[in-house]
Amino acid sequence: MQPAMSTALPVLRPDLVGPQAPPAPDHARQAGHLLDSHGRRIQDVRLSLTDRCNFRCVYCMEPGDRFLPKMELLDLNEYIRLVDVLRALGIRTIRLTGGEPTLYPQLDQLIDAIGRRDFDDLAMTTNGSLLDLDQLESWRRNGLRRLTFSLDTLREKRMASITRSRTSVADVIHAINLAKVAGYPRPKVNAVIIRGINDDEVADFAQFARDEDLDVRFIEFMPLDSNRAWNRSHVVDADEMIAAIQQRFPLQPETEITPHSTSMNWTFADGAPGRIGMIAPVSRPFCGACNRLRITAEGRVRPCLFSHDEWDIRTLLRNNSSDADVAAAIVDMAWTKQAGHGIGKADFSQPARTMSAIGG
Repeated sequence: MQPAMSTALPVLRPDLVGPQAPPAPDHARQAGHLLDSHGRRIQDVRLSLTDRCNFRCVYCMEPGDRFLPKMELLDLNEYIRLVDVLRALGIRTIRLTGGEPTLYPQLDQLIDAIGRRDFDDLAMTTNGSLLDLDQLESWRRNGLRRLTFSLDTLREKRMASITRSRTSVADVIHAINLAKVAGYPRPKVNAVIIRGINDDEVADFAQFARDEDLDVRFIEFMPLDSNRAWNRSHVVDADEMIAAIQQRFPLQPETEITPHSTSMNWTFADGAPGRIGMIAPVSRPFCGACNRLRITAEGRVRPCLFSHDEWDIRTLLRNNSSDADVAAAIVDMAWTKQAGHGIGKADFSQPARTMSAIGG
């Protein structure tokens, strides 16, 4: 690790990199305190390890979508250096994403390296198709604290049509159970719900949460699909999903709310195990409390999931810039984070990238 950065971060020199974010004001240029222009303190990073995925989910990727050349993706040393800079800027939690992060060939080494730093949390989101118990136990020992699984249906035939893969529902459930055996706390399961595709399974997923003691989170369909077929009529909003669950299982809202949580959570009124969460960026945006940045696998910083602006950090990592220069650039990039994504507004336009290319 390089020496600690000084308290005041420099303004980035224009000769170090091409297009760059406009300079943040002086009061934002303090090490250990990453801010955006709306007063939100950024402490959470979604770090994409690859744009590659072995699924082609209908709400994300088309079968013919192509991946970036491997030479354009960040390498292990670049990730580790970037993690150290982020830590010095006050980032406290990191979630590893993709594409599918388990396709990243040096995942073991990266988890070990991040686990040696004193982050508050290190988590990963996976489709669960490539996991084994030895891996899971090793990651747990080396600092991976939580796992979230993507599973959009409990029906085998529908699984093939949604994911366009050979992975079965049983495969993912087996991986979830392996995570429990490996000692991870109650795994989370994310289900993207789309009208006419899997909206008839909402209450079934609630049953799944109860039976398996899982934290099942329902995600409203977002405009991040590569065939750009998203339409508001395809969205099943959180209120509708809660109503569908309440018809079978009465719920009670959790009274303890985490300030920066992306989900609204409920438990079962009869005391059954498991928990229900709603991630509702379309009907109930949570932008005001957002404390996240996203960094893509080729080293682009995206202040918001729906940003149209993204900023190149890879060039700085590869041209012998100092850690202070890299940090200064990230300060500028974070400052550009918009107030909200504006999905419900007439002038909203879908970003060019899909979720797999951004890193969820």
